Order: sequence, then structure tokens, then C-alpha cells
Amino acid sequence: MKNIVSHEQVDIFKDVRVKISGRTVTVFGPRGSLTKSFDHVRLNLFLVNNGKTIRAQVWQGNRAALACARTIITHIRNMMIGVTKGFLYKMKLVANHFPISVAVEDNKLEIRNFLGEKRVRYVPILEGVSFDKPKDNKDEIHFFGNDVDAVAQTCADIHQSTLVRQKDIRKFLDGIYVSQRTNITQDE
Repeated sequence: MKNIVSHEQVDIFKDVRVKISGRTVTVFGPRGSLTKSFDHVRLNLFLVNNGKTIRAQVWQGNRAALACARTIITHIRNMMIGVTKGFLYKMKLVANHFPISVAVEDNKLEIRNFLGEKRVRYVPILEGVSFDKPKDNKDEIHFFGNDVDAVAQTCADIHQSTLVRQKDIRKFLDGIYVSQRTNITQDE
């Protein structure tokens, strides 16, 4: 059954400024700015409560349209978290048989010696994502940035490029796996 009008809303964080132009949302914060376009969904986005709340309004929406409104509000909330705290994904290099080595060159991650293969895997690091290899832990790499979609997609691409194929995955546990998802700036 269709509802005549439904809405979802999110309060704007402190130290964050939001600009809405049609279905394009730009979020400004202490760590920078993010812009996303939601032109593919039929809904209205506007500021209410003296510019302190963002509302997504759906007219004549079925269940799927209401779910899209909730998803877009969650995207906007993640954008606000990104420009205030940032996102940090930690990945573990798991190697039971052959040590895996990684390096960054030309904004691509080079994965060498995976399962002893001579082939070098190149995985592009998306725009807005930074790479760090901690000195104290040689089997860990960090990816961080403001856009959770870009950071998560980069990590997913890396994980998928190191999937074990045509071997018993109970014995060959080698790969690069996300071990922790957190924020760059932690709350006190």
C-alpha cells in the first residue's frame, strides 16, 4: 500500500555545515567536504528546524521507496561522520605458506608473492583514500579517508583480489582481510 507522504530525517552534527541543491548534498566539516548526488531516487531533500535537520520526503511511496529514503539519510549521516571523524579500516596480511608483501606505487597497491605466485596483483586505491603501513606491525595495513564508500570499496577490492581459488580454503587461509573498522578521530 502506498503512503501519501512519508519522511525520514537526521539532525546535523555540531561543527558541520550542509548545502542541499536539488538532490545533491554537500557536507562541510573540520576534515574537509564531501558531495554526493542522489538524483537516481525520487524524493525531496530539504533543511528543516532552522537548518538543523535534513529531511528526505517521499510522496506516494511504496515500501521500496521508503527504504531508499532511509538509505539516503544513512548516507548523509555517514558523510557527516566522515567530515568530523573520518574512517579507518585496518587489514591483516594472513600468510600461512608464503609471506605476502605490499607496496604502493602510482596510487595502486602492489601485492606480491601471494601463494608463491610470480604474478603481481595491482589494486587501484580510490580517490580520497590514503594508505599507511605501520612500522610496529609488519602484517597490517591501514586505509583511511572521509568517504566510507571509497574506503570500504578499496578494502573490498583488495580482499577480493586475494581470494584463494581451486584450493581447499580450510587449509589455505592466506589472504588480506579487514580486521577492524573504526574512526580516525576517537571520541574522548
